[in-house]
Amino acid sequence: MTRVIADISVSLDGFVTPALTGVPRVAVVIDVMRAFTVAAWAFSRGVERIVLASTESEALALKESRSGWLALKDGAPAEGFDAVNSPGLLRSCDFAGRTLVQKTTAGTVGALAVANAPLVLCASFVVAGPTARFLQAKGSGPVTFVVTGEGGQADEDLACAEYIGQCMAGGDVEAAPYLHRARTSRAAADLAGGLRSGCHPDDVDLCLEIDKFSFVMMARQEDSLTVLRPVAVPDIPSSLR
Repeated sequence: MTRVIADISVSLDGFVTPALTGVPRVAVVIDVMRAFTVAAWAFSRGVERIVLASTESEALALKESRSGWLALKDGAPAEGFDAVNSPGLLRSCDFAGRTLVQKTTAGTVGALAVANAPLVLCASFVVAGPTARFLQAKGSGPVTFVVTGEGGQADEDLACAEYIGQCMAGGDVEAAPYLHRARTSRAAADLAGGLRSGCHPDDVDLCLEIDKFSFVMMARQEDSLTVLRPVAVPDIPSSLR
């Protein structure tokens, strides 16, 4: 199966310039630190669905127009938002049955850029194995990995994309080298050094928990919105590995 590493360049004002020609058949959008680690944790805390917003103002407008919806953003806490983009701060929340609107600097922007693809998965290390198994079972053709961090150059995202690709190719794949690359990335250093607002001391470790959850996160169009939902992926019995 062909694996293409593509980049999505995200400017500071949130606009996106995709380095893609046409619409990919299958897109796997990677944001390890932290959008799609946070999304996975949100689902584990009971969120029913995540609506991806293109701007913070859109996120707030969506929240205000629907009873019971919550909103999450990058950076420091802000009025109107119920959570920030931190797995460490999110893991103790109870979001049972809620809809969460998510807007981040890179991850959600990248997912929206390929939202018209027939199959869109959002991924990070915490769902890497299930993502690879799902794609293997689906057999849906060439996969385009959309690396969102640092204009498509974030080493933690590249490492995750390469790890998923190797797992799809079959055989035993040692996760440690890929996790080491992510742990020594600039994003990890910024988080560990407190250079990003709205973070928790455990964020880096939580972003590097390989296969923490047994689902993939699939993005689909629902009533003109791009909606992320978890889809369970059974584990492979050890006797069959």
